[in-house]
Amino acid sequence: MSAPGRIRVIGGSLRNSRIEVPDLPGLRPTPDRVRETLFNWLQPMLEGARCLDLYAGTGALGIEALSRGAAAVTFVEREPRLVAALKANLARLKVVAEVRGDDAGRWLRNGAQPYDLVLLDPPFALDAWAETAKALEDGGWLAPRAWIYVEAPRGAAFALPDTWLPHRQGHAGEVDYALYRRTPADPLS
Repeated sequence: MSAPGRIRVIGGSLRNSRIEVPDLPGLRPTPDRVRETLFNWLQPMLEGARCLDLYAGTGALGIEALSRGAAAVTFVEREPRLVAALKANLARLKVVAEVRGDDAGRWLRNGAQPYDLVLLDPPFALDAWAETAKALEDGGWLAPRAWIYVEAPRGAAFALPDTWLPHRQGHAGEVDYALYRRTPADPLS
């Protein structure tokens, strides 16, 4: 394995801090420009939010959320080397967060607690968007008006719950990204 890379935190209290990135096949940290755009979109709602970073990888999205005022982030990642690197990065940054070394699909079958923001960026080879979105929606993991960020290969087609309304979207290179706002299925809720 070659020497690890580094990415930087874009904004907030940890701005310009470095996140060590292991060199692993298929790992593609969300680019700086995309993270900056996403968190500019989220800034008005991020303070005090409870966040879930599924398929956390490097943890860059969740760490960015913590840096910008999120109250708590739960990171879920199944690859042991990424879990170890994420824990080391959080310790070095002196950030407290829950890190779960588990498969996201299996973890979502546990008792749910609603989150205000879910960061959904699975490895592209898994093709797990529709299945994970359904588990989040049906399992009680989303607050009534939660925000959900989805990152996928450019032009990928998959079904998302009807209660997820597109808010903003963009693309960078071969990646599409979008922010959705969950609305209650019952319009009177």
